Amino acid sequence: MMRDHGGNLDAAKLQYGGDDWIDLSTGINRSPYPLPPIPLEAWTALPLKSATAALCTQARATYHVAPQAAITALAGAQGAIQLLPHIGPPGHARIFGPTYNEHAACLIAAGWRVETVSSLAEIEGADLGVVVNPNNPTGHRFSPEDLLSLRAKLGKLIVDESFADPSPELSLAPHCGAEGLFVLRSFGKFYGLAGLRLGFVIGASAQIDAIREMAGPWPISGPAIEIGRIALADAAWAEATTQRLRAECVEIDEMARKAGWTVAGGAELFRLYSSPNARKAQEGLARHQIWSRIFPWSDTLIRLGLPSGPSEWGRLRAAMEE
Repeated sequence: MMRDHGGNLDAAKLQYGGDDWIDLSTGINRSPYPLPPIPLEAWTALPLKSATAALCTQARATYHVAPQAAITALAGAQGAIQLLPHIGPPGHARIFGPTYNEHAACLIAAGWRVETVSSLAEIEGADLGVVVNPNNPTGHRFSPEDLLSLRAKLGKLIVDESFADPSPELSLAPHCGAEGLFVLRSFGKFYGLAGLRLGFVIGASAQIDAIREMAGPWPISGPAIEIGRIALADAAWAEATTQRLRAECVEIDEMARKAGWTVAGGAELFRLYSSPNARKAQEGLARHQIWSRIFPWSDTLIRLGLPSGPSEWGRLRAAMEE
């Protein structure tokens, strides 16, 4: 299957030239967490188990993980997406979509038969269900009650909460612990540090132990451990960032409406719009060296992340007005 992604800025530069690009093709926060001082040992020594454990303890508190559940750190939520298809024999998987296409790609590579469906009810009865909450790119949200009800009607359920940081009320982390329910969290998107490659998977102890074994002894780097532990403990930054993102969503939606686009969905870190012609809309922004995301399955939908700072907002506003 086609594994298209945002963040493909090399393709934009190759096609349109220039170096001063604003990459809005991902849902990564462009106002990242300020990097703290990093001890030299984080770079020079192999990560200690005690340091990884301290990171996971902080993640457990930040995500309000249920006491009976286990959590482990991996190289981004992507690390979990690649390993989870190997927990148990392959079978029939149903994915709520359209959504992040790595779920289907990794399941297919592991021998699963994959079907994309458009409602939770259609997932029922599968050996494995996958739901991204909030969904990427549509922003569709599911209540914990609905997802827990779904879990009882299929073999296993993966809930990818990569964009849930600003909406903790959606999370199933407080309800984990029983076998067959997995929750994925991404550090890099909300904290704007995707290059750290840090994420978490939460679930039943025995199944998380199996994932930990598959990941090997050092799945994440020393700097990722240090930065992640400090950032996840900074509740004031997280709250201020959430409020800023919500205000900026209102601002960018209004800019899109003035450009003749319709709000089609989105979450706090990205917005989805319907335009008369998505490819022409992308090309128009690209002439201002602003890169966006369009989709092979839609001729009208275009997704934008949020700019950072007055300069980027000014450039986007000028491009949209044109």
